[in-house]
Amino acid sequence: MMAGLALGAPAEAQQDPQPMTFFVTSVGLGDGANLGGLAGADAHCQSLAAAAGRGDATWRAYLSTQGPNAVNARDRIGSGPWYAHGGRRRVAEDLGWLHGDTIDQARIGNAIGKVIAMTEQGNQVNGVGDSPNQHDILTGTMPDGRAFAAGEDRTCSNWTSNGDGSAQVGHSDTQGGNNSSWNSSHPSRGCSQENLVGTGGAGLFYCFAVN
Repeated sequence: MMAGLALGAPAEAQQDPQPMTFFVTSVGLGDGANLGGLAGADAHCQSLAAAAGRGDATWRAYLSTQGPNAVNARDRIGSGPWYAHGGRRRVAEDLGWLHGDTIDQARIGNAIGKVIAMTEQGNQVNGVGDSPNQHDILTGTMPDGRAFAAGEDRTCSNWTSNGDGSAQVGHSDTQGGNNSSWNSSHPSRGCSQENLVGTGGAGLFYCFAVN
């Protein structure tokens, strides 16, 4: 192993292509943050993956929920590694690298950014400097991939609201504002499609293959 290359660190390129195991949805469900709950979001991931030729894997949306029986997004997506469209770009080796669980992992970071956080079709998501900017990705999660405590709504009523409430979003291009986190940048203005668009989004979310 070359000096300075940390074991498990995100790799910019791989010699042999791997199956796609990560993407940003090319389209949302069109009803703001009402995704039909986690089941509806997972079904959307599965449908888009199937259309892209990866329906043989089981796909899960990277979303947390709040309240009784809260679900952590990081617990839904398997153990990695995950590769973006084309299979030569590794997003992260495992959950630790994805979320920066250790000091070294946080310092190096995962590989998510505009070039790697592509849709299932292999297209880049509009980000800072593009019109319209659509880099706000629904997650409902804290930076460590875990759910927010019950109280202030950060999941648009657990992904069933297109009106009141708010959703925590990340930035797929990891740019913009004081916090450019891929999974936990800021809350949305509201849960309607109009409000998601108004804060730089389109109701998109991350999908990961769990097998």
